Amino acid sequence: MSTLSFPSAFSNLTLQPDSDSDPDSLSQPQSDNTATETYPNPGSGMTRDTALHHVSFNQDQTCFTVGTTQGFRVYNCDPVREMFRRDIDDTRGGIGFVEMLFRTQILAIVPRGPHAPPTKALMWDDHSSRCFGELSFRSDVKSVRLRCDRIVVVLAHKVFVYDYVCFKLLHQIETAPNPSGLCEVSQGVGPNMVLVCPGLQTGQVRVDHYVSKRTRFIHAHDSKLACLGLTQDGRFLATASSRGTLVRVFNAFDGSLIQEVRRGAEQAEIYSIAFSSTAQWLAVSSDKGTVHVFSLKIDSGALGTDRSRGASEPSVSKLSAISSLSFFKGVLPRYFSSEWSMAQFRLQEGFRYIVAFGHQKNTVMILGMDGSFYRCKFDPVHGGEMTQLEYYNFLKPEEIS
Repeated sequence: MSTLSFPSAFSNLTLQPDSDSDPDSLSQPQSDNTATETYPNPGSGMTRDTALHHVSFNQDQTCFTVGTTQGFRVYNCDPVREMFRRDIDDTRGGIGFVEMLFRTQILAIVPRGPHAPPTKALMWDDHSSRCFGELSFRSDVKSVRLRCDRIVVVLAHKVFVYDYVCFKLLHQIETAPNPSGLCEVSQGVGPNMVLVCPGLQTGQVRVDHYVSKRTRFIHAHDSKLACLGLTQDGRFLATASSRGTLVRVFNAFDGSLIQEVRRGAEQAEIYSIAFSSTAQWLAVSSDKGTVHVFSLKIDSGALGTDRSRGASEPSVSKLSAISSLSFFKGVLPRYFSSEWSMAQFRLQEGFRYIVAFGHQKNTVMILGMDGSFYRCKFDPVHGGEMTQLEYYNFLKPEEIS
């Protein structure tokens, strides 16, 4: 059974500077010259302790990926079951980041360890068990975002956008310090890509509309950005700062503030923000161990109409998004004018959790860095504490028959 040792597995991919790239970036076009190399092998049960480096949902929340000290795994969300995994023979690092392209077997992998520093984004085809390309940089890769036509690589001070087919560098963006790799891209069909990332100023969000070739800067917060969320069509943006008390929702086209919701009164680190498919609900997780669901005052019909205009040019007149307490804004302190969550789910404090909305109505999925998967249901009318529907420990060793 073949295994992967990172130092040698990609040694035959000779990196050449891309003529259109920044000196910080080296790119390797798609290559088939990998047949003689060794690759990750399918896992068959756990044989040693596993630590998590990364967990994430795919673009349509039907699967989630896990990067560990042993390799990576891919799970189906409903029902929860392991689809495939790849273990590696290098126990000195493992996989630091893995991003799945919808429900395909295409993944972007960032290795982690002294013998495989996280300065490369490797494009892996698990169907054919081969690495078909590599993007290499002079500093650590913080995150990767995939579309069917684009690869977006995020560094601590830059964002690079590549063509998916030929790995040609199309765009590069300078950002404020971005150690968490904050960046989101829309997932609509066609070239109507919207990309959001930190701007150059503290608390500023940069929004790039690629069809109209327009860039907008939104001053979202006075303190540093901590988390970003984007609807699949790129029309609406949610932001949180390092204070972690407020989440603000913006119209990504014109930059206007739509709504402000309050996670709590105490400072917190917000780990993830997720919109429901209709942008009717917003879910937020933080280090306080609570997942909050907020009701948004966005006309859901506006998302389902006039899609032919593209994600970059919505019909602004259709965006009826007025806070229920807007009458009092400017009269009462902001603490009272912002809106509180309508549903909550309590988790163990001290672990990082990320959230997504399930395909079952009024459900939320929660992934934890402790190996936990929760599926919960909230009452859209009365709110309150969510009901736990399912719990799954994806780090538990599978029984070998």
